[in-house]
Amino acid sequence: MKKRQRKGSADLPSYEVIKAASAGNAEAMDAILNHYGDYIAKLSLRVRYDEYGIPHCYVDEFLRRRLQMALMDVTLGFDPVPYDRGSKAAKV
Repeated sequence: MKKRQRKGSADLPSYEVIKAASAGNAEAMDAILNHYGDYIAKLSLRVRYDEYGIPHCYVDEFLRRRLQMALMDVTLGFDPVPYDRGSKAAKV
């Protein structure tokens, strides 16, 4: 039987990149920000209506920067402990 893989899980940042970013490596942090850049831009989309009532989408730069800062904050606070399949805590 073929094992189902989560959609998009193959292109996630590697453990080594996340570990380096959590240790403060600027290049690794940049790689993580680039990976999630399109998603952050999509979350930052806003709609503005002109004087004729026509909607225009734009990226709210203030919100985009706040989301990037939140991602950086979470990444720097991440404790990179590898998952151990054999531990008792994982079975509970």
